[in-house]
Amino acid sequence: MQDRPTLAELIDAVRGFLDREVVPALDGTAKFHARVAANVLAIVGRELAHEPAQLTAEWRRLDALLGAEPLPPAGELRDALLRRNEALCARIRAGDADAGALRSAVLAHVRETVREKLLVANPKLLAASAEETT
Repeated sequence: MQDRPTLAELIDAVRGFLDREVVPALDGTAKFHARVAANVLAIVGRELAHEPAQLTAEWRRLDALLGAEPLPPAGELRDALLRRNEALCARIRAGDADAGALRSAVLAHVRETVREKLLVANPKLLAASAEETT
């Protein structure tokens, strides 16, 4: 493990270089691809920053929907979340969330999960959506 620069600092430095130096110097397809590369690095940086808290929060919400389970180690959390989401999907397909309190809880869970994903993938869209609803 390196102390400095951090992964986030390295990603931000490359993204900034692309935005400030590379994109303005290019035209056409190459300029587009440089912008895409800079955007990918921005997404990776946001994911590094938000992922641990978001995965834990999703686990806790699934605890409320499916019953509490111990939080797995970080390296196993993504796979465990997939398993739990598959279990939730099975309950939805079975009609368990068609009405009542479970329906409301599932909708709240899905809204929050999508909001967290947008915070990483496209925070500008999330901000625009928030402005439209206010």
